[in-house]
Amino acid sequence: MKIPDKRLEKIGIKIPRILMPGKNTDMQKWAVVACDQYTSELDYWEDVENFIGDSPSTLNLVYPECYLEESNPDKRISKINQYMSTYLKENILIENEPAFFLVKRSTGEDISARYGLMVAIDLEAYDYSKDSTSLIRATEGTIVDRIPPRKKIRINASIELPHILVLIDDPEKRVIEPLVEIIEELEVIYDFDLMKNSGHISGYRVSEPDLIENIVTGLENLADADKFRAKYSKDEILLYAMGDGNHSLATAKATWEEIKKSDNSKNLMNHPARWALVELENIYDNGITFKPIHRVLFNFDKSLFFKEILKSGKYSFKEFNSIADIMIKIETQTKEEHKIGYCDTETMGIITIEKPSATIPAGTIQKIIDSYLKNDKNSYVDYIHGEDVTEKLGKKDKNCGIFLPAVDKDDFFRTVVMDSAFPRKTFSMGEAHEKRFYVESRRIR
Repeated sequence: MKIPDKRLEKIGIKIPRILMPGKNTDMQKWAVVACDQYTSELDYWEDVENFIGDSPSTLNLVYPECYLEESNPDKRISKINQYMSTYLKENILIENEPAFFLVKRSTGEDISARYGLMVAIDLEAYDYSKDSTSLIRATEGTIVDRIPPRKKIRINASIELPHILVLIDDPEKRVIEPLVEIIEELEVIYDFDLMKNSGHISGYRVSEPDLIENIVTGLENLADADKFRAKYSKDEILLYAMGDGNHSLATAKATWEEIKKSDNSKNLMNHPARWALVELENIYDNGITFKPIHRVLFNFDKSLFFKEILKSGKYSFKEFNSIADIMIKIETQTKEEHKIGYCDTETMGIITIEKPSATIPAGTIQKIIDSYLKNDKNSYVDYIHGEDVTEKLGKKDKNCGIFLPAVDKDDFFRTVVMDSAFPRKTFSMGEAHEKRFYVESRRIR
């Protein structure tokens, strides 16, 4: 039984034709971590390049963001497009029949595996603007200036490779979890260890009509207007909320809008660029953990920075002996004061800001950082996954590290529904090595 397109369109998805490398491909060398990771650690990407050598790899199909400021980005983009064409022409990449893929990702012995479902989501149902009420929404402020360089990569690309994680609010676990219960019965598509001790990943084909029907019915249940209104007192249904890859999906949307302006064909709305391949995950999956995204300021002027903090209101600073102690202390927050971790070459401790203007600490400190950067043109900020890296970079000369607490995932969807979005770079789904690796791809031309 084929699911009618109208049913799929109503819940904003399409069953994708996924491209996978041939059986002789070394999958450990094929899969690399999301391009927006390790942006201040060039040595990580150099190690990856040395490990891969001449083997087919998604490294040749993506643009690691640590290289975005290089002198001739067009040269790298051209090579990416050439590799895409070569991999398709030489059948290094082979297209599967329409199917969802169930993905199992393990990142450590003490952490539950997390599960996701590869689907194509409809960019017609997505709006990344601040006050969006679309079916698919951003969960943090989209920095529009970050879209053009990414669109330059995508606009002429023949395929897309997703590191996008999209969340559903499924406490009854009706969409993905029933597949997990029968995982031993599903066809294995891939099963291998990821490079650089990043865990293990497995993929399973989901193409049986009854399984697809269950998935679609489960998503329709989550999109039920009466149930949504009863839960949130809102009419505008939020079915999918961005977990990771916010700017990548925004780039896909911007590219699609540009295609619509230039393509007058009658079959335009069936153009493959209308959809984007993503991994759908249930926020209530036991393997999903929300980690804070910290900040590091470079070419840092300490005096000027603390003057900006003072402008925001009354604050205090208390020294601590370790970042571990700081992280424990800042996990407890109140509406009356926000606690933010700090380190530089000389000291480490907690900045406590009284009567904050923002709802959460990330919003409070981001306003201060944005104001500071306007007054110090020599300084710049990077957003860092992991306490160790933040401490290492923050303690370097002329730097400082800013540490934030994790977001409570139980309030995640409610915050997006009620407040539109989190401050940008507030949360991360795991540490850098736990991020999505590029495995699957899909034609967009």
